[in-house]
Amino acid sequence: MSDSLKDRVREKLLRQLAEDGGHPVQEAEGDDPRLVSIDSDLATLEQASEGDLVIEELAAKYWVP
Repeated sequence: MSDSLKDRVREKLLRQLAEDGGHPVQEAEGDDPRLVSIDSDLATLEQASEGDLVIEELAAKYWVP
């Protein structure tokens, strides 16, 4: 597998957003806590450096191998 853990977690989060909402959280009606949580985790992931512990925590949270 050539993708980094960070790339795999990002892919999983984007897939979940698409499956759950089908559109960006900012356009969602209401405050779906699941979509807000995924969006927040995606923002945290984007700020993390490769090898950062938060990437492993998010991988465990979202069951990313």
